[in-house]
Amino acid sequence: VFYLKNIIILITLVSLLLYGCSSNVQSSSGSENEKQKEDDYLNDYSSNPQVTDDRSLLEVGQEVSDEKGEATLKAINIVNKTYPVGQIELRVKDMKVIHLRPDYSLVDYFHVLTHEEEFNFVKVFIETENMSEETVNFAPIAMIETSTGEKIDWEKDIYLEDLNGEIDGNTTIKGNMGFILESSKDLKWIEITTSDVYDKDENKLSDSQKLKIEL
Repeated sequence: VFYLKNIIILITLVSLLLYGCSSNVQSSSGSENEKQKEDDYLNDYSSNPQVTDDRSLLEVGQEVSDEKGEATLKAINIVNKTYPVGQIELRVKDMKVIHLRPDYSLVDYFHVLTHEEEFNFVKVFIETENMSEETVNFAPIAMIETSTGEKIDWEKDIYLEDLNGEIDGNTTIKGNMGFILESSKDLKWIEITTSDVYDKDENKLSDSQKLKIEL
C-alpha cells in the first residue's frame, strides 16, 4: 500500500509538472503570436525605391544600410491606433525619426527638398480604409507640425507612395509618408492634420482631424 501511494504521488507530481510546462509553452506561443500579429502590417509592404528600408529598425541607435543609403533610428513610437475621420478609418501603425545618408545615386532626388548630404526625417506608416461603398478623396497627412515649430505640407513627402487621393469603396491602402526635418533636437511630438473627406464630385463629406503623437 505504501508503495502504491508513492506511485500515485509521483504520477500526480509529474502531471502537474507537465501541465506547468504546457502552460508556459502556450503563454510563450501566445506572446509570439501577438507580436507576429502586430508585425503583420509590414508583411506585404514593398520596400520604397528611394528610401532605405527601415523595417528592421526597432530600437534607438540601430542602423541599417542597403543600396539606397544608410539609416539610423533616432526615435520610435509603435502607435498602433485607429482614428475615425468620417467615412475613413486612419490607422497609424508606427512613427519614427530617422537619420538618413542617401546613396550618391539618390542625392539629386533629395536635392529638390534639401541640399544637405545627410539629414533627419520623420516617417509614419499608415493604413487608410474607406468604410463606405462610395469612392472618396482623402489625404491622411495634409500637414505635419512639430513640437519645435516646423510646419510641412503633403507636397514634401519623400516616399511618394500614392496614399493621397481617391480611395475606392471598402478598400484599404497602406504605406509610408515621410518629411525631412530642419531640426529634430528636443523633438517631443508630431501633430498630423488630415485633409477633409470629399466624394468623387468634390463635395465635402467630413471635416479634417488633428492627431498628436508623442515621441
